Amino acid sequence: GLAKTGFDTTDKAVFGSGAVAGRFHNTWVLLQGGFRKGHETDNRGSNPTIGATRTEPNPADFNQYSFLAKVHQYVNEAHRFGLTGEIFKRDEKIQTRTSAVSLTGNYRPGAHQTQEDVERKRVSLTYDYKQPGGFIDEAHANLYWQGVTRNSILNAYRHTSVVGPYARNNEVEEKSFGFNGHLIKSFITGPVSHRLTLGTELRASTLDQYSAGLDSCRRPYTGAFTACNNLHTNQSDTPRVEGNMMGFYAHHQLGFLNDTLRLTPGVRFDRYEEKPKATAAYVASSSFAGTPAASSDDAWSPRVRLEYDIVKNAPYIKDVTLFAQWSKGFRAPTASELYANFGAVGTYLRSGNPELRPETSNGIDVGFRFGDKAFGGSVTVFHTNYRNFIETVQVVAARDSVLYPQGGITSYQNVARVEISGVEANMQYAFAPNWLVRGSFAYTDGKNKVTGIGLNSIPPVQGILAIAYGNENWGGELSTKLAGARKSVATTGTTQGFQAPGYAIFNAMAWWRPMPQIADLELQVGVYNIFDRKYWDAVTVPTGVLAQARDYYSEPGRTVKATLKYQF
Repeated sequence: GLAKTGFDTTDKAVFGSGAVAGRFHNTWVLLQGGFRKGHETDNRGSNPTIGATRTEPNPADFNQYSFLAKVHQYVNEAHRFGLTGEIFKRDEKIQTRTSAVSLTGNYRPGAHQTQEDVERKRVSLTYDYKQPGGFIDEAHANLYWQGVTRNSILNAYRHTSVVGPYARNNEVEEKSFGFNGHLIKSFITGPVSHRLTLGTELRASTLDQYSAGLDSCRRPYTGAFTACNNLHTNQSDTPRVEGNMMGFYAHHQLGFLNDTLRLTPGVRFDRYEEKPKATAAYVASSSFAGTPAASSDDAWSPRVRLEYDIVKNAPYIKDVTLFAQWSKGFRAPTASELYANFGAVGTYLRSGNPELRPETSNGIDVGFRFGDKAFGGSVTVFHTNYRNFIETVQVVAARDSVLYPQGGITSYQNVARVEISGVEANMQYAFAPNWLVRGSFAYTDGKNKVTGIGLNSIPPVQGILAIAYGNENWGGELSTKLAGARKSVATTGTTQGFQAPGYAIFNAMAWWRPMPQIADLELQVGVYNIFDRKYWDAVTVPTGVLAQARDYYSEPGRTVKATLKYQF
């Protein structure tokens, strides 16, 4: 059993979880549940005024729950069947104090509340087989059903234009049924070892959208009710989308020189189709202009990987392995990216683009890894060229949108040619008994090759340094995260990015086990951003013209998180 509880000042949340696992003969059972209840996420804004100059976050309350049940039945050592059911639910209510409201306008503070609800349900059946030396060494299969429902809700009261209550509930529901599995067979021919993997992924899905609501509009939409022409509801703005995807892959690892040299060629085939269909609610919608065209394509994606153990079981650095890989990639646009319209009038809109084409890539990565947990790490250098790179763009800025004043309208576009390259490195070293120092570094450069401008989705150069100590009763870690400034993004237009300044933040964490010989009880306390530094995470700030003053998008200042855990 395991029980955990605590609090986090980042969003003034309390949380808890529990799990119990047991075995009865050949049946294994796991039950796990958790909750988190809190408020708005902190930032370093200090201006509580109403409107576009506000930098403090909107007041918010959220509840989050999850539950998981899992049963495994062992027929014998070779065969295992499993059944898993899980549910996740989160609802967040936000009182708008930003640019969508004003003290004397149509929407006023206290009369404009948004809500974001997400619910995910999943059931899966699994089968695992493992019998080395048989006709097949391993087989794994997973058959699943999943349903995800997202609701964007607005409850408001209009004071000047069409006076009265105003509510919208935009619901998007995705259901999918799928299967994935793979087989593994190992064998030896002369001096060469072989490990063959064959696998597949299959999925069928449906996406439905419906916008429900109420308002004080009365036909005809003339005179005082002219504004109602833009406020249609009780209709579908998105067709039903029926999709299917299939993928098949094969990898063949060949081992030479007692498996110290490994060559793995592989290939994958993908095919997808997203087919929109007109429903009665969609045909009757005010925006109906015909059903958009279906999207489908397929591709072969070969790859080859080479690994060479130049050192094995050395006294100080253990193993040293060099590796290099070339691969082609294929990413189909999702049904949501193609067709879905999610959001609510008065808040924001994420609009699909039915003209999207699949994203393809051609890349290489080279590097080495060495050592173990006591002393080890890795370095990887990569370079990838993309065709039809799928990027999120702001079509209409929030401050320019009458209907979507909080987040504006965002959509998706293909960038004809994109190049992403960089280097990643990490290392850890236990330099003395109970002591460990670790570090990581990541630099990525992503450019639109047509314009020569950097991509908004690429973070600046980042690094982490930490030193930790731990014994049987207590331990702790002091760490710092450093990030460089991000400059190479567009400064105007709908693809305008945020030029975030560099920063360095410091964190400290400690844990204590008061009675390790009696009970497995542990207290953890962490202090993050110790010096209360104001900084921005470049990739989380919206693209385009910002609706609020810059500090509104800043990250949390000094926060504390404490957790008490007990297990048996």
